[in-house]
Amino acid sequence: MSFVLKQTKGDKAADTVIYTSLALFALLTLFPLYYVVIVSVTPYIEVMKNGGFVIWPEHFTLQAYKEIFGSARIPQALKITVFITIVGTALNLVVTTLLAYPLSKRSVPGRNFILMAIVFTMIFSGGIIPLYIMVRSLGLYDSVWALVIPGMVSTFNLLIIKTYFENLPAEVEEAAKVDGCGDLSTLFRIVLPLSAPIMATIGLFYGVTHWNEYFKGIFYISDKTLMPMQVVLRNMIQSPNVSTELSVNSLALDALPPETIKMAVVVVATLPLLIIYPFLQKYFVKGALLGSVKG
Repeated sequence: MSFVLKQTKGDKAADTVIYTSLALFALLTLFPLYYVVIVSVTPYIEVMKNGGFVIWPEHFTLQAYKEIFGSARIPQALKITVFITIVGTALNLVVTTLLAYPLSKRSVPGRNFILMAIVFTMIFSGGIIPLYIMVRSLGLYDSVWALVIPGMVSTFNLLIIKTYFENLPAEVEEAAKVDGCGDLSTLFRIVLPLSAPIMATIGLFYGVTHWNEYFKGIFYISDKTLMPMQVVLRNMIQSPNVSTELSVNSLALDALPPETIKMAVVVVATLPLLIIYPFLQKYFVKGALLGSVKG
Protein backbone atom coordinates (compact mmCIF):
# COMPACT_ATOMS: atom_id res chain seq x y z
CA MET A 1 0.00 0.00 0.00
CA SER A 2 1.47 3.32 -1.03
CA PHE A 3 0.75 6.80 0.23
CA VAL A 4 0.87 9.93 -1.86
CA LEU A 5 1.49 13.18 -0.05
CA LYS A 6 -0.54 16.03 -1.48
CA GLN A 7 1.04 19.43 -1.62
CA THR A 8 -0.78 22.29 0.00
CA LYS A 9 -1.02 25.71 -1.56
CA GLY A 10 1.70 26.87 0.80
CA ASP A 11 4.03 24.07 -0.34
CA LYS A 12 3.41 24.90 -3.99
CA ALA A 13 4.07 28.58 -3.37
CA ALA A 14 7.30 27.74 -1.53
CA ASP A 15 8.42 25.46 -4.38
CA THR A 16 7.68 28.21 -6.88
CA VAL A 17 9.75 30.72 -4.94
CA ILE A 18 12.63 28.25 -4.52
CA TYR A 19 12.74 27.20 -8.19
CA THR A 20 12.42 30.79 -9.36
CA SER A 21 15.26 31.87 -7.09
CA LEU A 22 17.46 28.99 -8.29
CA ALA A 23 16.71 29.82 -11.92
CA LEU A 24 17.61 33.49 -11.39
CA PHE A 25 20.79 32.50 -9.56
CA ALA A 26 21.73 30.17 -12.43
CA LEU A 27 21.18 32.97 -14.94
CA LEU A 28 23.31 35.37 -12.90
CA THR A 29 26.05 32.73 -12.71
CA LEU A 30 26.02 31.89 -16.40
CA PHE A 31 25.62 35.43 -17.75
CA PRO A 32 29.32 36.45 -17.39
CA LEU A 33 30.38 33.38 -19.37
CA TYR A 34 27.67 34.05 -21.96
CA TYR A 35 28.76 37.68 -22.26
CA VAL A 36 32.42 36.74 -22.76
CA VAL A 37 31.52 34.31 -25.56
CA ILE A 38 29.19 36.80 -27.27
CA VAL A 39 31.68 39.66 -27.26
CA SER A 40 34.39 37.35 -28.63
CA VAL A 41 32.30 36.71 -31.77
CA THR A 42 30.89 40.22 -32.23
CA PRO A 43 32.13 42.42 -35.12
CA TYR A 44 33.89 45.67 -34.33
CA ILE A 45 31.08 47.90 -35.66
CA GLU A 46 28.47 46.38 -33.37
CA VAL A 47 30.73 46.57 -30.35
CA MET A 48 31.27 50.28 -30.95
CA LYS A 49 27.61 50.92 -31.75
CA ASN A 50 26.47 49.35 -28.49
CA GLY A 51 29.11 51.05 -26.37
CA GLY A 52 30.99 47.81 -25.71
CA PHE A 53 27.96 46.02 -24.19
CA VAL A 54 26.36 43.42 -26.48
CA ILE A 55 23.64 40.95 -25.52
CA TRP A 56 23.01 39.39 -28.94
CA PRO A 57 24.86 40.58 -32.05
CA GLU A 58 23.21 40.88 -35.44
CA HIS A 59 26.25 39.30 -37.08
CA PHE A 60 28.89 36.86 -35.89
CA THR A 61 32.58 36.67 -36.71
CA LEU A 62 35.36 34.25 -35.77
CA GLN A 63 38.09 36.64 -36.86
CA ALA A 64 39.35 37.06 -33.30
CA TYR A 65 39.90 33.30 -32.96
CA LYS A 66 41.61 33.14 -36.35
CA GLU A 67 44.01 35.89 -35.30
CA ILE A 68 44.96 34.48 -31.90
CA PHE A 69 45.53 30.99 -33.30
CA GLY A 70 47.41 32.50 -36.21
CA SER A 71 49.84 34.10 -33.78
CA ALA A 72 52.72 32.27 -32.14
CA ARG A 73 51.96 33.35 -28.56
CA ILE A 74 48.61 31.70 -27.79
CA PRO A 75 49.33 28.25 -29.32
CA GLN A 76 52.70 28.16 -27.52
CA ALA A 77 51.09 29.14 -24.21
CA LEU A 78 48.46 26.44 -24.73
CA LYS A 79 51.18 23.85 -25.35
CA ILE A 80 52.91 24.80 -22.10
CA THR A 81 49.65 24.72 -20.15
CA VAL A 82 48.58 21.38 -21.62
CA PHE A 83 52.02 19.92 -20.90
CA ILE A 84 52.14 20.98 -17.26
CA THR A 85 48.53 19.90 -16.78
CA ILE A 86 48.98 16.39 -18.18
CA VAL A 87 52.54 15.67 -17.02
CA GLY A 88 52.17 17.56 -13.75
CA THR A 89 48.90 15.84 -12.82
CA ALA A 90 50.34 12.41 -13.63
CA LEU A 91 53.43 13.06 -11.49
CA ASN A 92 51.28 14.51 -8.69
CA LEU A 93 49.08 11.42 -8.58
CA VAL A 94 52.01 9.00 -8.67
CA VAL A 95 54.01 10.71 -5.93
CA THR A 96 50.99 11.46 -3.75
CA THR A 97 49.73 7.89 -4.01
CA LEU A 98 53.13 6.36 -3.24
CA LEU A 99 53.34 8.55 -0.14
CA ALA A 100 49.73 8.15 0.99
CA TYR A 101 49.63 4.35 0.79
CA PRO A 102 52.34 3.57 3.36
CA LEU A 103 51.07 6.37 5.61
CA SER A 104 47.66 4.67 5.67
CA LYS A 105 49.28 1.69 7.45
CA ARG A 106 49.62 2.08 11.22
CA SER A 107 52.43 -0.49 11.31
CA VAL A 108 54.85 1.70 9.32
CA PRO A 109 57.73 2.86 11.58
CA GLY A 110 57.80 6.63 12.14
CA ARG A 111 54.36 7.07 10.56
CA ASN A 112 53.06 9.55 13.16
CA PHE A 113 56.18 11.70 12.99
CA ILE A 114 56.05 11.85 9.19
CA LEU A 115 52.35 12.78 9.29
CA MET A 116 53.03 15.53 11.81
CA ALA A 117 55.86 16.88 9.64
CA ILE A 118 53.60 16.88 6.57
CA VAL A 119 50.67 18.54 8.36
CA PHE A 120 53.10 21.12 9.74
CA THR A 121 53.63 22.40 6.19
CA MET A 122 49.92 23.27 5.97
CA ILE A 123 50.28 25.66 8.91
CA PHE A 124 53.77 27.10 8.46
CA SER A 125 55.68 27.88 5.28
CA GLY A 126 59.24 28.94 4.62
CA GLY A 127 57.98 31.86 2.54
CA ILE A 128 58.23 32.98 -1.06
CA ILE A 129 61.86 34.13 -1.02
CA PRO A 130 63.37 30.83 0.25
CA LEU A 131 61.28 28.93 -2.29
CA TYR A 132 62.47 31.24 -5.07
CA ILE A 133 66.11 30.79 -3.98
CA MET A 134 65.67 27.01 -3.92
CA VAL A 135 64.19 26.97 -7.44
CA ARG A 136 67.10 29.03 -8.78
CA SER A 137 69.72 26.94 -6.96
CA LEU A 138 68.25 23.75 -8.45
CA GLY A 139 68.55 25.18 -11.96
CA LEU A 140 64.79 25.17 -12.52
CA TYR A 141 64.42 28.90 -13.18
CA ASP A 142 63.14 29.61 -16.70
CA SER A 143 62.37 25.92 -17.13
CA VAL A 144 58.99 24.29 -17.70
CA TRP A 145 59.80 22.00 -14.76
CA ALA A 146 59.64 25.02 -12.46
CA LEU A 147 55.89 24.89 -13.10
CA VAL A 148 55.67 21.20 -12.18
CA ILE A 149 58.19 20.11 -9.53
CA PRO A 150 57.66 22.74 -6.79
CA GLY A 151 54.55 21.74 -4.88
CA MET A 152 54.62 18.20 -6.23
CA VAL A 153 52.50 16.95 -3.31
CA SER A 154 49.54 18.80 -1.84
CA THR A 155 49.14 18.01 1.87
CA PHE A 156 45.37 18.38 1.62
CA ASN A 157 45.12 15.92 -1.28
CA LEU A 158 47.55 13.55 0.43
CA LEU A 159 45.40 13.37 3.55
CA ILE A 160 42.25 12.73 1.51
CA ILE A 161 43.85 9.82 -0.36
CA LYS A 162 45.35 8.43 2.86
CA THR A 163 41.94 8.50 4.55
CA TYR A 164 40.36 6.78 1.55
CA PHE A 165 42.97 4.01 1.66
CA GLU A 166 42.33 3.55 5.37
CA ASN A 167 38.62 3.02 4.69
CA LEU A 168 39.22 0.19 2.21
CA PRO A 169 38.49 -3.30 3.61
CA ALA A 170 41.65 -4.76 5.12
CA GLU A 171 40.52 -8.25 4.11
CA VAL A 172 41.00 -7.43 0.42
CA GLU A 173 44.68 -6.59 0.89
CA GLU A 174 45.22 -9.55 3.21
CA ALA A 175 43.79 -11.88 0.57
CA ALA A 176 46.12 -10.38 -2.04
CA LYS A 177 49.15 -10.92 0.18
CA VAL A 178 48.09 -14.52 0.84
CA ASP A 179 48.11 -15.00 -2.93
CA GLY A 180 51.72 -13.79 -3.01
CA CYS A 181 51.34 -10.11 -3.88
CA GLY A 182 53.89 -7.69 -2.47
CA ASP A 183 53.13 -4.16 -1.31
CA LEU A 184 53.54 -2.56 -4.74
CA SER A 185 51.58 -5.35 -6.46
CA THR A 186 48.78 -4.95 -3.93
CA LEU A 187 48.75 -1.20 -4.47
CA PHE A 188 48.67 -1.26 -8.27
CA ARG A 189 46.59 -4.42 -8.82
CA ILE A 190 44.11 -4.23 -5.93
CA VAL A 191 44.00 -0.87 -4.20
CA LEU A 192 44.14 1.53 -7.16
CA PRO A 193 41.37 -0.19 -9.16
CA LEU A 194 39.16 0.20 -6.08
CA SER A 195 40.16 3.86 -5.75
CA ALA A 196 39.05 5.20 -9.13
CA PRO A 197 36.65 7.79 -7.60
CA ILE A 198 39.24 9.35 -5.32
CA MET A 199 41.92 9.25 -8.05
CA ALA A 200 39.59 11.09 -10.42
CA THR A 201 38.76 13.63 -7.72
CA ILE A 202 42.36 14.37 -6.77
CA GLY A 203 43.39 14.31 -10.43
CA LEU A 204 40.76 16.98 -11.06
CA PHE A 205 42.09 19.06 -8.14
CA TYR A 206 45.64 18.85 -9.45
CA GLY A 207 44.61 19.33 -13.08
CA VAL A 208 42.62 22.50 -12.40
CA THR A 209 45.50 23.88 -10.32
CA HIS A 210 47.98 23.28 -13.16
CA TRP A 211 45.64 24.65 -15.82
CA ASN A 212 45.15 27.85 -13.82
CA GLU A 213 48.87 28.11 -12.97
CA TYR A 214 49.72 31.76 -12.55
CA PHE A 215 51.85 32.29 -9.45
CA LYS A 216 54.74 30.06 -10.54
CA GLY A 217 54.65 31.46 -14.05
CA ILE A 218 55.10 34.98 -12.69
CA PHE A 219 57.89 34.13 -10.25
CA TYR A 220 59.90 31.46 -12.05
CA ILE A 221 59.46 32.23 -15.76
CA SER A 222 60.83 35.23 -17.64
CA ASP A 223 61.05 33.58 -21.09
CA LYS A 224 57.86 34.47 -22.94
CA THR A 225 57.90 31.17 -24.85
CA LEU A 226 57.59 29.26 -21.55
CA MET A 227 54.79 31.31 -20.00
CA PRO A 228 51.55 29.39 -19.32
CA MET A 229 48.18 30.48 -20.64
CA GLN A 230 47.02 32.35 -17.55
CA VAL A 231 50.13 34.55 -17.47
CA VAL A 232 49.72 35.41 -21.14
CA LEU A 233 46.04 36.19 -20.54
CA ARG A 234 46.93 38.48 -17.65
CA ASN A 235 49.53 40.30 -19.74
CA MET A 236 47.02 40.78 -22.55
CA ILE A 237 44.35 42.18 -20.23
CA GLN A 238 46.82 44.68 -18.74
CA SER A 239 48.42 45.65 -22.06
CA PRO A 240 46.90 48.49 -24.13
CA ASN A 241 48.40 46.98 -27.31
CA VAL A 242 47.07 43.48 -27.94
CA SER A 243 49.03 42.98 -31.16
CA THR A 244 52.30 43.46 -29.27
CA GLU A 245 51.38 40.77 -26.75
CA LEU A 246 50.43 38.38 -29.53
CA SER A 247 53.69 39.14 -31.35
CA VAL A 248 51.91 39.72 -34.66
CA ASN A 249 51.49 42.64 -37.02
CA SER A 250 48.16 42.14 -38.75
CA LEU A 251 45.83 44.68 -40.29
CA ALA A 252 42.91 42.37 -39.50
CA LEU A 253 43.99 42.27 -35.86
CA ASP A 254 44.23 46.06 -35.70
CA ALA A 255 40.68 46.25 -37.09
CA LEU A 256 39.33 44.22 -34.17
CA PRO A 257 38.54 45.88 -30.83
CA PRO A 258 40.93 44.85 -28.03
CA GLU A 259 37.97 43.63 -25.94
CA THR A 260 37.02 41.11 -28.62
CA ILE A 261 40.56 39.67 -28.72
CA LYS A 262 40.76 39.51 -24.93
CA MET A 263 37.38 37.80 -24.62
CA ALA A 264 38.38 35.25 -27.25
CA VAL A 265 41.53 34.43 -25.28
CA VAL A 266 39.44 34.03 -22.11
CA VAL A 267 37.19 31.55 -23.93
CA VAL A 268 40.20 29.58 -25.20
CA ALA A 269 41.66 29.47 -21.67
CA THR A 270 38.38 28.36 -20.07
CA LEU A 271 36.71 26.07 -22.60
CA PRO A 272 38.83 22.90 -22.06
CA LEU A 273 37.92 22.73 -18.37
CA LEU A 274 34.25 23.34 -19.14
CA ILE A 275 34.31 20.42 -21.57
CA ILE A 276 36.14 17.97 -19.30
CA TYR A 277 34.47 18.74 -15.97
CA PRO A 278 31.00 17.24 -16.70
CA PHE A 279 32.60 13.84 -17.39
CA LEU A 280 34.38 13.87 -14.01
CA GLN A 281 31.63 15.46 -11.92
CA LYS A 282 30.21 12.19 -10.56
CA TYR A 283 33.68 11.04 -9.46
CA PHE A 284 34.36 14.46 -7.99
CA VAL A 285 31.33 14.38 -5.66
CA LYS A 286 31.64 10.72 -4.69
CA GLY A 287 35.38 10.78 -4.15
CA ALA A 288 35.33 13.98 -2.08
CA LEU A 289 32.73 12.51 0.28
CA LEU A 290 34.40 9.10 0.63
CA GLY A 291 37.86 10.52 1.17
CA SER A 292 36.86 13.10 3.76
CA VAL A 293 35.09 10.88 6.27
CA LYS A 294 36.83 8.35 8.49
CA GLY A 295 34.76 5.45 9.74
